Amino acid sequence: MINVIIRETQNPVILKFEFPDFIANHVSYEFKNIDDATASPLAQKLFHLPFVKAVYISGNFIAIERYNIVEWDDVKDAVAEQINDFVNTGGIVLNAPEQASQKMPATVYGETTPNPSVLKFVVSRGLTKTALEFKNIDDTAASPLAKELFKFPFVKEIFIDENYVSVTKYDVSEWSEIQLELRTFIKEFIENGGTAVDESKIVSHPKVEKQKLDDFDNLDTTSQKIINILEEYVKPAVAADGGNILFDSYDPIEKRVKVVLQGACNGCPSSTFTLKSGIENMLKDMLKDEEIKVEAING
Repeated sequence: MINVIIRETQNPVILKFEFPDFIANHVSYEFKNIDDATASPLAQKLFHLPFVKAVYISGNFIAIERYNIVEWDDVKDAVAEQINDFVNTGGIVLNAPEQASQKMPATVYGETTPNPSVLKFVVSRGLTKTALEFKNIDDTAASPLAKELFKFPFVKEIFIDENYVSVTKYDVSEWSEIQLELRTFIKEFIENGGTAVDESKIVSHPKVEKQKLDDFDNLDTTSQKIINILEEYVKPAVAADGGNILFDSYDPIEKRVKVVLQGACNGCPSSTFTLKSGIENMLKDMLKDEEIKVEAING
């Protein structure tokens, strides 16, 4: 049973409906009307709604652009229900790739992060469902994009999550000198059909596996509470800055929480302050335990 998740975008007339799995592999589609949408029976069905102006399909989501005759708050739940019903009764999202009418260009823009050595490149389409960190080119079996980026001599580390790439540079280069080159490369790589992350080649990492359901159920209650707090309150904030945080362990005797920092968070000058004044205080408050201590095992 599939239930799409409704996501707002920066454009108020466009709403995203995310699927639990990828529905378009390596190719994006843009349909302006029902005649354009021969490659997608689902898009054709959506065009029967009078307020649908355009339909975009990419990665694990469908994005719908509306006309101004309605507000999304009034119709979004009904649209999500219609998508769910269509897919769960055997409806086809996309036909064979060769029937695609248009390939949607990608947009890429750079965002600064609290870490001066890291820049976040945001892409207009999904790149991965699994956050991945790469320390060197030998780590990049699952990411052709990361492998190519490491061929730039100024690239030190790479972190990829959802729809962005965080690049850590060596100090010998300034962002003003290399930002445009990197942004252009990522844009052209994606537009030319390059694979950012091959989900089938991801090697499970013990720290990531620990936070999945099967292992989560085997953890002590306090560790489970810590993971839930990190997932709900901390991860969205650090993701906005181009980073990630993973739970490593909890020592009930020392009341010590160990975490792993990734992307822009790793090596950030403000990470110690964030850990102590932000995350540590949050855990103390939410766990009702003033003895809680937080430390990054890689910070």
